Amino acid sequence: MPNYSKNYVILVQYPFSDLSAIKVRPAVVVNAAHPSQDNLIVPLTSRTTSLLAGEFVLTDWAAAGLNIPTAVKRGIYTVHQSLIVKLVGQLSSPDAERLEESLREWLAL
Repeated sequence: MPNYSKNYVILVQYPFSDLSAIKVRPAVVVNAAHPSQDNLIVPLTSRTTSLLAGEFVLTDWAAAGLNIPTAVKRGIYTVHQSLIVKLVGQLSSPDAERLEESLREWLAL
């Protein structure tokens, strides 16, 4: 299985909370490369309005492999590598730096 690194944009299978179905959605890997099969991710969304503190629209969404304007959503999830469908791109340096700032804000680091 491939090893996913920090700031990779991926498609991941998100199970519904009741586990009745799965949707494939984009996310950003926020952990450094490591031997574990679990990855820490932050979700992405096409809903780019009414964003909460620390959420933001990617400035280089097309360069990251995304088809439409996309925002980073507040949340950190752990997913097993088997739920990752594919790698679609990587965040630009400015977007990666902004995500780092958001993570520090969300986690009070």
